[in-house]
Formats: sequence, structure tokens, C-alpha cells
Amino acid sequence: MNKLVRRFRTLPIRARLSMLVAAAVAFAVAAVSVTCWFIVQKQLYKQVNADLEKMSQPQRYSQVVQLLEACPQTVPTDQTNQTGFNGLRAQNVYLQLVKADGTPCVSSDSAGTVKVVGSDKNVIKNANSSKSAIDSGFIRNGTDTDGNAVRVLTVPLVVSQGMGSPPQLYPDTALLIAVPLKNTQSTLNELALILLLVSGIGVIGAGAAGLAVARAGLRPVDKLTEAVEHVARTEDLGIRIPVKDESDDEIARLSRSFNSMTASLANSRELQQQLIADAGHELRTPLTSLRTNIELLTRSEETGRPIPAADRKALLASVKAQMTELASLIGDLQELSRSEGQRGERVQVVDLEDTVQAALRRARLRGPELTINAHLEPWFTRAEPAALERAVVNILDNAVKFSPEGGTIDVQLTNGVLTVRDHGPGIPEDELPHVFDRFWRSPSARALPGSGLGLSIVARTVEQAGGQVNLARAHGGGTVATVRLPGAPTAPPEAP
Repeated sequence: MNKLVRRFRTLPIRARLSMLVAAAVAFAVAAVSVTCWFIVQKQLYKQVNADLEKMSQPQRYSQVVQLLEACPQTVPTDQTNQTGFNGLRAQNVYLQLVKADGTPCVSSDSAGTVKVVGSDKNVIKNANSSKSAIDSGFIRNGTDTDGNAVRVLTVPLVVSQGMGSPPQLYPDTALLIAVPLKNTQSTLNELALILLLVSGIGVIGAGAAGLAVARAGLRPVDKLTEAVEHVARTEDLGIRIPVKDESDDEIARLSRSFNSMTASLANSRELQQQLIADAGHELRTPLTSLRTNIELLTRSEETGRPIPAADRKALLASVKAQMTELASLIGDLQELSRSEGQRGERVQVVDLEDTVQAALRRARLRGPELTINAHLEPWFTRAEPAALERAVVNILDNAVKFSPEGGTIDVQLTNGVLTVRDHGPGIPEDELPHVFDRFWRSPSARALPGSGLGLSIVARTVEQAGGQVNLARAHGGGTVATVRLPGAPTAPPEAP
């Protein structure tokens, strides 16, 4: 049985659907056919029983006495000695009297002799002179002496002595009437054959219909399979499965999901390729500068012509600056390459006030000539401490970078809203939609150090913490950066 189940599960879906449909139809047709056959059988036997009961009328006393005296055991063949029942002459009808000891007395009108069984003798034993005994009888299936099937009715023998006389029970004798079941059984056999043929045709038709329906229903799945195999074979993410707009079934939803998935994968691949191209472009500039400076230093050593001390110091400072820029760029790339699942248990409750204080200390070192005014209120949020501090540092770095010498930067943290305003030239309105794009840099800031990834990291970190970030031109000049983070002014209690 287990092998059959495993074998069934390995079949294609359309084959399993066809088999299940055929099995369901076969069960339904079989139930209907069997029910129909039994109903027809009951009705046919009911009709036969009714015919037998019509024949079991009171018999003439003289005919009964004559038959019992002669009591032939088989149908008499002597035409001169006929002992029959007037009014009961019928073709293929068995007529005989049964004595208390089971001895049959066969009428000359009978089509043959029916075997007497114990139930026939019990009819005689149970008979009495009451009306119920006269009307009682026993119906059964039996056989004649030739083995032919017959329907038998055995009733107490009731006789009538003439016109106007009431019927009376004849003692110790029963009347046995039977008809052959050949025609009835033939009709039932023909019906069974017809039902079997119809059932077979119905099951085959249901299997074929199930296969056709399965093929039609699974055709979109075949297309989806072909599309997946094509993507696996060619890595072509531009393939799409056509879906009608009005379709809303499971297959249509699956097709739309597949199209959305391939579109997302294609977009992700484009972003990866763009990231690689942009990273290569950004890495080329500091690497070229490093290579030039190092070649100058190497050539000075090889030729023995020393570089002036001031120039040498400038070259080394440039090398150090380019190495710092490379390290920063690599760190930014690593931060952007981390997936959401890699954050893991690093997310925790962070004191945003302490984070901003730490970022302010680093910003003051990078812009010692600037005045940074800070007003901070307590606020606790859930984020990665290092990533959140890096995001705040990036915002402050931008403010330091674009502030004029001796300028002022205003920093405020109130109710989870951090605002950083500088008094620099500000960002043009047409450039504001691009400030959070990777590697995007304003044309006016191309000469300044940076990779164009800082604000991208800010946006990513704030969104992962469930907050929002926005950059806008400030009234009176400069740029204001606004970061909103969910949380509370007090730290939540630690878990026990």
C-alpha cells in the first residue's frame, strides 16, 4: 500500500488529477448503479409477488379433493387423467398442493414440480381457521426439479364449495404457486450489463475530461515552469508571464508574483552593477592619486634627486589623505552591502543623546574653526549603536564640509527629532531628490573629499530603525537635516 501511495505521489499533477476525478466519478457512478439495480430488482420482485398473490384465490373443493386423492408427484402426462385447477391454467406457472408431511401433489396445469422446503411445511403447521391464517403466506426463491430458479408463494389452502358458500381453510394442506424467474433475472442481468457499460464509459470520459481540465488548468503552470527553467538556464531576468488584468485566480496571482520577483531581481542586479561601476569609478580617483604620488617618491629615491622637504611633506600628506579616503569608501561599501538579516542581535535600545554627543566630539575635531551649538534632550530608540552613530557623524560631516570658515552649526534633539543646520550655500532645489542616491554628488561638491555614500548610509540606517530622514533648504541660507526616530524619553525596563 505504501508503495502505491509513493508511486501515486511521484506522478505528474495532471495524471493525479485525472485519476482522482476518474475515481470520484467511478465511486459516484457505482453507487448510483448499484442503487438503481436494487431498486429495479425490488420493483420486479414486487410485481412478481403481486401476480402470485392474485393466483392464490380460494380453490374449488371438488378439484382439491380430486388432486389430493390422485396426488401425482410430477406433472401428469396422461391426457385422460387431468387433475388441475380451473382458472389457474397459465403457461409457465407451477401449481401444486403440499401435504403436512411435505408430499407435493402436482397439478396437471403446472409447468413443473417445485422442491418443497421446511418453510412450506411450516405454513401448514401455523395455519388455523382464523382469517389471518387464510390470508397468511410465505414468499421465497426456490428451484424446480430441473434446477430452474422460481419465485414461490406458499399459502394455507382455502377452498370454496360453491356459489354463495364462504371460503374455508382446508386442513393440513397448503397451496404452492410459483413462476419462473428466468425473465426477471434476464432483465436484471441486462440492466447490470448496461449499467456496467455506462459506468465504464462514464469513468473513461471522466478521466479524459479530468486530464483535459488538468492540462488547461496547469497550462499557466507549464508556462511558469518554462520561464523558471529559462531564467535558470540563461539568467535572463527580463522574461515575463502574460497575465490578464481581470484574472484573479491562484494561477494569475502566482504569475504576477513571479513577474514581480523577476522584476525585483532584475532591479537588484542593475543596482549591483551600478554599485560596482560607481565603486570602481570612485576607487579609481584615489588610487590614481596614490599611484602618482608613490611613483614620484620612488623616482626620487631611484634617481637620487631629493624632493624639497615642503613638497615631500605635501606628497606624504596627500598619500595619507587618499588612504583615509579609500578606507572610508571601503567602510561605506561594506556598510551598504550588509543585508537586513545580518543586523541580527546588534539591534538594541540606544541612548540617542549619548550617540549625538559622541558624534559631536568627532565633528568638532574635524571642524575646529567652527562653532557648534547643541541642545539635546534624552531620547531612547532601538537601532544598531555603531550604525546610528555613523549616520549622525555623516550628517554632521556634511554640515562641517559645507559650512563657511568660522561658521555656525546648530544641533537640536527634541522628542526624538534631530535637526542639524549649517549656514553654507545650501542644496539647490533640483538636487534635493538625489541627495540620498548612492555615489551621487552635487556638481558643486565634486572637488571636496567624499564618496557620495554618506547620506545613503544615513537613509538606510534611519529606515532600518523605523524612522525618517529629510534634507531641505533652510530659511536664510544653508541646509537643515531632519531625522525622526521612534522611541521614548526614558529607557524601557530591562528584561528579567
